[in-house]
Amino acid sequence: MNTVADVLAKRLKNRGLRHFFGQSLPSRLVLSLEELGVEQVAYRTENAGGAMADGFARVSGTVPVVTAQNGPAATLLVPPLVEAKLVRSPVLAIVQEVPSRFRGKNAFQEIDHFELFRSSTKAVLRIDEPERAVETLDRAIDLARGGVPGPVVLLTPADILLEDVEPVVDEQPAGLEFPADRTVPASNRLAEAVDALAQAERPLVVAGGGVHRSGATEALREFVQRHRVPVATTNMGKGAVDEADQLSIGVVGNAMAPRSTTHGMDALIAESDVVLVVGARMNENGTDSWKLFPRSATYIQVDIDPEELGRNYPVIRLLGDVDATLRELTAASGSRGTFLSAFDADSAIRRIAEVKASAQETVSGAVDLEQTPIRPERIVKDLAEAVPEDAILVADASYSTIWLSNYFHAAGGRYDFVEPRGMAGLGWGFPMAIGAKVAHPDREVVCLTGDGGFGHVWQEMETLARMGRKVVVVLLDNGILGFQKHAEISKYSGTTTATEFAPVDHAGIAKASGIDAFDVSDPAELGPAISKALDSASSTLIVVKTDPRAYPPITAFGDITAEV
Repeated sequence: MNTVADVLAKRLKNRGLRHFFGQSLPSRLVLSLEELGVEQVAYRTENAGGAMADGFARVSGTVPVVTAQNGPAATLLVPPLVEAKLVRSPVLAIVQEVPSRFRGKNAFQEIDHFELFRSSTKAVLRIDEPERAVETLDRAIDLARGGVPGPVVLLTPADILLEDVEPVVDEQPAGLEFPADRTVPASNRLAEAVDALAQAERPLVVAGGGVHRSGATEALREFVQRHRVPVATTNMGKGAVDEADQLSIGVVGNAMAPRSTTHGMDALIAESDVVLVVGARMNENGTDSWKLFPRSATYIQVDIDPEELGRNYPVIRLLGDVDATLRELTAASGSRGTFLSAFDADSAIRRIAEVKASAQETVSGAVDLEQTPIRPERIVKDLAEAVPEDAILVADASYSTIWLSNYFHAAGGRYDFVEPRGMAGLGWGFPMAIGAKVAHPDREVVCLTGDGGFGHVWQEMETLARMGRKVVVVLLDNGILGFQKHAEISKYSGTTTATEFAPVDHAGIAKASGIDAFDVSDPAELGPAISKALDSASSTLIVVKTDPRAYPPITAFGDITAEV
């Protein structure tokens, strides 16, 4: 006989699980998994563990598992699961439940997990019958990876895990890959979209994070290149196109003010008459508060989630998997001899080049790359010159995302970018980088984060050291909570007392945690420091003394140079 924990562990391994993120609980299940050789990546805090699982999912294309204790530990999973839900990341959280015989009796750390996780997940399931344990596990996994991918919680009562059950006769189960369903829109909707695109005089493609979730970068590039259509990305869509391509507009949204590498592209976008939105939510930041894109345009939106279609703009609805739908669009449009006959692609390419050159000239004139304290633009420039083309670049939320998206020129388009832009929770970038490294041990993983966000999760440096994983962390140490301080100056002409930090010896904390670290205050030392960290076999924290007056080109801020 086997226990429920044993059969669950065997099923997870047979479906392809090789690592999971946990902290010993549910203990019986964790023991069974480790006995089978499935590695536990032991986090220090549950919210970091959830972010690690999310980062793993985003770069692996498979369902990850994070485990946790009931009660307080479970509550700490809520924030990363909300992030995962918004970006369609199918994290499976296996959470211990109080023994079933004690349910409803105020057992130790008993809470209503169904109510707790209701708004942060696709579904919450519980194993109540030992003989249906594997069935319930399979259901949880397939809910996570099927339809609109998203997080699912599986509750495992401690006593049920110990129950004896017959071993499962294991026909080859489905794996953990997602998306499980490659649906395409109805043929009449595809025809309507092709008709609209065919007549466009100023077409534009906007690619979001859904392109990456679907693995659709190849299909996107084929469509863009075949029809020579200009293409922009959101922050989460970065890396979906080669930014050196003459059709690439770059990353657009709420950071296109002077000093932005896409400054001036707003005029080109405003003239678009047909906009193909591919896997993008068209949310507040991605549209600069819904001011960037013209209301007069015809919108075609491709998305796996029906709730996103037409949420903010009237659209021709293409409900389906992004990769499969783009391939259908390419095939259907290729059979139209007059497709985009009114569009002057050469003129659009010349204009994109002119705007790029003008924006770069403005950046060069406005930013002193040799100054101290060091400018973030210089940090990203040196980073882009040093990392290999297959590196995974992870940015924390807030300013770190904007610095990386705006100033890291993703030429070649082989990089993977991971940014916590669903809820944009501060501090999640570093644990996401750990998850990405677990998924791809042979690729360099570099995390760009600020000292404000890093303070939420620096204890996970011990996790890196203990688990023997290598991540290079570049810390923008400006001594302030940057976005908050500058937003307060912009809106209220003053700041609260919470926006400035006492000095912190980040390198000392790293070394005490078993991580190599060094401080950089001279721009000339920055490039060699990054190269040294990349050449090292172990993790390194590079603490860069960064200009606290530097703020990204956020449109809503205007020019606050004198005030900061």
